[in-house]
Amino acid sequence: MNVSEHIGKELLRRAGMNVPEGELVSDAAGAGAVAERLGGRVVVKAQIGAGKRGKGGGIRFAIGATQARETAAEMIGSSVNGHAVSSLLVEAAVPIAREFYAAVMNDPSSGSARILFSTFGGMDIEEVGPSHIHHMTADIRKPLSLGAARELLGPADVGAANVDAIAGALVTLYDLYLATDAELVEINPLVLTGDGELYALDCKLVLDDSAKKRHEELFADAAAAVGEPGTDLERRARALGLLYIELEGDVAILANGAGLTMTSMDVVAHYGGRPANFMEIGGDAYTKAKPALEIVLANPNVRSLLVNFCGAFAQTDVMARGVVDAIQSLRPTIPMAFSIHGTGEEAAIAIVRDELGIEPYDSMDDAVRAAISAAAERRAFVEAPQ
Repeated sequence: MNVSEHIGKELLRRAGMNVPEGELVSDAAGAGAVAERLGGRVVVKAQIGAGKRGKGGGIRFAIGATQARETAAEMIGSSVNGHAVSSLLVEAAVPIAREFYAAVMNDPSSGSARILFSTFGGMDIEEVGPSHIHHMTADIRKPLSLGAARELLGPADVGAANVDAIAGALVTLYDLYLATDAELVEINPLVLTGDGELYALDCKLVLDDSAKKRHEELFADAAAAVGEPGTDLERRARALGLLYIELEGDVAILANGAGLTMTSMDVVAHYGGRPANFMEIGGDAYTKAKPALEIVLANPNVRSLLVNFCGAFAQTDVMARGVVDAIQSLRPTIPMAFSIHGTGEEAAIAIVRDELGIEPYDSMDDAVRAAISAAAERRAFVEAPQ
């Protein structure tokens, strides 16, 4: 469950962290009233369940009530990164001297938590070189000490006068991560003002859905704030009974079963690629292969397609039949890589080979690497100067 920024910031404020003064509004008049109360320059921020809002026009500045009303009127009802905007957070603008990145997230490799910090705040963390990201593993059975947080900051150039304050912010972030059973708590940017004050200018909070019974009120508030959740493509998939999650990568994935789909995503990431989606077509969902493929291909970021089938009770040849029919109907032009193993695999491989002219790979790893390479080649071609 993705928690809206204004809810995450309220949790940070209660924990003692500075956040800009602001208010949630749902119309232009409300935005103007908040701006008039705050005075001076304000930030108008779309409350949607997606990142990169700034690049998508979801974060704008305004001076005074009139400009705030006009800005809000343009934003309410618009779409930012595929998400409809129905509410805005209007905040006082904070003077920024330095920007940092701070996060606590699940670390599957250690079965615990990983704490990240970078002096390159305000950027997408994927674009920051590894040498500029400082991290440590934390035992979730224990609190994070100020000493450990200071040690993490040791190699970072934050200024001696700021170490204690930033270390305290990391402890607060870690405490919130534990208290909410979160998968991720991220502040980007965590800013330092000219007066030496720290402020959280954003908060990304992702809750573990399996912890819903432990945090029913928080989940209810998050669901109410989001409204009908998801991007346009996610809502379209949900209406068809398909489980689809839109991601920010360029390698599209079709796989049978949630476990295999998650594994496929992990392997794509392991080899340096970025999955474009979660799309599970196991069970009887293979009968909806055509609409599933249409939704996957409708993501403009997609550069290649990985199809990964593994059958035990499920017949891979039956699933392959559905996907091949969909491909022949839709005629996608992107490169495709197949991995097929399990019950009916010989017949399934023959269908793909004979009807699409594509030879499935002997291993999932080979198929994943091929899909990543193909996506990189197409990305380079599309982005090359014409």
